[in-house]
Amino acid sequence: MIIDLHNHTTLCNHAEGSIEEYVQTAIEKKIDVFGFSDHAPMNFDEAYRMSFSQMENYEKDILHVKEKYKDQINILLAYEVDFLEGYVDEQVLKRPVDYFIGSVHYLGSWGFDNPEFIGEYRTKNIDEVWERYFEAIMYLAKSGHFDIVGHLDLIKVFNYLPKKDVRLIAQDAIKAIKKANMSIELNAAGFRKPVGEQYPSNPLMELIAEHDIPITFGSDAHALSHIGYQQEALREIAKAYGYKKCATFESRDRILVNF
Repeated sequence: MIIDLHNHTTLCNHAEGSIEEYVQTAIEKKIDVFGFSDHAPMNFDEAYRMSFSQMENYEKDILHVKEKYKDQINILLAYEVDFLEGYVDEQVLKRPVDYFIGSVHYLGSWGFDNPEFIGEYRTKNIDEVWERYFEAIMYLAKSGHFDIVGHLDLIKVFNYLPKKDVRLIAQDAIKAIKKANMSIELNAAGFRKPVGEQYPSNPLMELIAEHDIPITFGSDAHALSHIGYQQEALREIAKAYGYKKCATFESRDRILVNF
C-alpha cells in the first residue's frame, strides 16, 4: 500500500490547490491512503494556520471528499498541531479525527523553519539549538496528545547541522517517543529544502529502527506537485532499516500495513 498522511490545504494560507484537486492527484499517483493534516489553529502566528472558526468547515470538506471518492481512495482527516508551551488548545485536541501529527516549528517565539528568520542561526550555538529542539520533541511525546511525530529533525532545514552526534542529541526524545507508543513519519519535504534529504536523517533512522518505533510516510504537500514527491525513495529508505510495515490510522487507532 502507498500511504501519505501529511498534506495541507489552502486554509493554512501558504498552500495552493483545492482539496478535490489534491484527492484527484493522489488517485493519479496510485496512493491508497491519503491524509489531510492541515495546520491546526492556535493563538500564535495565526497567519500560517486556519482559524478556530474554520475547523468545522475544514472537517466537513474532508469528510465530503472521503465519501465522494471512497471507491477510489481512503481519505483520512487529521490536524498537524504545533507543540508550543501554553498554546496547545483543547478546542483542537477534542476534535473527532483519525490522527494528530505533533510538530515543533518554534523555539520560544523563533519560527526556526521560516526563511524570514534564518539569520538567527548565525547568532546562536548550533549544538544548543539542536538540544533545545529535541528537548521540545521529548516534551511533545510526553504530552500524550499526538499519534505521529512530524518531520522529526526539522531543525536541519537550512543545513545548520550540529557538531555533536545527532544520535546523542536525540536519544532522550527517541526514548520518549517509544514510551508514548507514537509513530514517526518519513517526510519528503526535506528533499525540497536546502538540507536536501528526508526527515529524519539516516543516522536518526538507525536510532528509530533500534527502538522499533513504527514509521509512516508523508509528502507534506503544500502544492499539487508535492503529492507523492519522492515517496518511492522514502519507502526504499524505510526498507533499508528493516521496515516492511507502516502506520495508518482510523479514529486514533493505529493500523500497521505492508508498504
